[in-house]
Amino acid sequence: MCLRAVSACASAQWQISYVASVPVITVDGPSGVGKGTISHMLADRLGWHLLDSGALYRVTGQACVIEGVSWDDDPAVADVARHLDVAFSLAANGEMLVAYKGLDVSAAIRTEEGGRGASTVAAIPAVREALFARQRDFLQPPGLVADGRDMGTVVFPDAPLKFFLTASAAERAERRYKQLLEKGESVSLPRLLADIQERDERDSSRSVSPLVPAEDAIVIDSSATPISDVFARVMLEVKKKGFI
Repeated sequence: MCLRAVSACASAQWQISYVASVPVITVDGPSGVGKGTISHMLADRLGWHLLDSGALYRVTGQACVIEGVSWDDDPAVADVARHLDVAFSLAANGEMLVAYKGLDVSAAIRTEEGGRGASTVAAIPAVREALFARQRDFLQPPGLVADGRDMGTVVFPDAPLKFFLTASAAERAERRYKQLLEKGESVSLPRLLADIQERDERDSSRSVSPLVPAEDAIVIDSSATPISDVFARVMLEVKKKGFI
């Protein structure tokens, strides 16, 4: 069973002493490529901590909704991020639970609106700066699998193994469409595709930490590849690095 950090309280001195010795595997890519699934599978297999960096941005967006702060009010959103009262825990079924000020926001942050909020607030430089240290705090022994959009380029640039998953916008929209239908939600496939394309443009063109593969990342296209085959390719590289 994978280990997960549940708080961000490590001191800067603690970080400095372990950054060089704790192994990190980064898994970056846009939404809908399967990076969350792969990251969970990898953390479980290795018994390492898991960082779902997207959850921090989603919680920030949701916190703004709760506090009545507009996503386009950069200073106010940055202040929310700096004082983000967030806690992570595991349910009995292994599902990650997320709470903001003690309020369970696990479901709210995983909606399409939650995704738009995350992408919008993530484009604010001060927000990324505020959450940077929190993400680094997850770096604890025996190792870390970091899932996000700039894990390999900004947060953990010295990670010894980096992956970047990609897939066509049409394929990702279809996957999300099926997921939402299974949850009983009424959705429009054309609208989902438009939202994904808009988010891709926003994430890849932002001035700070744009969504791009690290120069040394292994790029895997999951468009027509079963998740089991993607994981097998990832594990092959993990074994080459001697982590297993």
